[in-house]
Amino acid sequence: MAFSSSLAFPFPSPPSGTFQTRSAGRLRTGATERFLERSSPPPDVVVTRERGKNAKLIAALEKHNIQSLELPLIKHVDGPDTDRLPEVLSNDKFDWIAITSPEAAAVFLRGWKAAGSPKVRVAVVGAGTARVFDEVSQSDDQSLEVAFSPSKAMGKVLASELPRVSESTCKVLYPASAKASREIQGLSDRGFHVTRLNTYTTVPVEDIEPLTLKLAISAPVVAVASPSALKAWLKLVSKVDCWNNYIACIGETTGSAAKKLGLKSIYYPTTPGLEGWVESVLEALRVHRQLKEGPNVEHG
Repeated sequence: MAFSSSLAFPFPSPPSGTFQTRSAGRLRTGATERFLERSSPPPDVVVTRERGKNAKLIAALEKHNIQSLELPLIKHVDGPDTDRLPEVLSNDKFDWIAITSPEAAAVFLRGWKAAGSPKVRVAVVGAGTARVFDEVSQSDDQSLEVAFSPSKAMGKVLASELPRVSESTCKVLYPASAKASREIQGLSDRGFHVTRLNTYTTVPVEDIEPLTLKLAISAPVVAVASPSALKAWLKLVSKVDCWNNYIACIGETTGSAAKKLGLKSIYYPTTPGLEGWVESVLEALRVHRQLKEGPNVEHG
């Protein structure tokens, strides 16, 4: 079940009424090329994760005959603590490593290997995050153990449920995006000692071709997986007069961010993940099509 509403969110008109970008570099992703290289109706949904991370969502939507336009809105870059991570892992011991996203997991693994693969116990948020560790956690030496996942894939739930493994102060290392919330640091209220390292951050993609942007804005639904991607999208559509289409979020954290930013047409699953995200896209499209058919159609 997804939260939804359908009020419009107005934006000021651009000075010239044209689609403008800061750079005219081409996005040569498969879905984008298909739409740019032939005359075609507008895409049904824009998928916006980082380059190379949209394939599963596109494939899942294709099973429902949903046409996707791939438009990466953000990219990951090193954070201020990237280089510190191996040193911290080498020189200190932690009861838990708290990992809340697939990218945080990938960055952590690189630092962990650079530190000589010390023995660690990991708590993860979400099945997608856990999968990043599959190969390492199933290896023979078992120096990395994925030992906990909260009942709901949210940082605040991990902070409330993470078990203590010692009677003394429990030490937690939290490698995260510099833009991640402080939810995990709520462990401090339970007596945990939390060390946060900002090991990566996200920045907007700048090189979006005007035609690609025009196609994206014409799509009824935009699928976003993070508050950073959401903000990048709103920056793009601020150039457009009264963009009022639908946002399908991967989970509650991004959905809540959308509400705080003033958006109204928001859909997201109660449990984050690919399946629920696809259902949110389908629900948004269903409402869009019903409204398009006429004002007398009853909406669920």
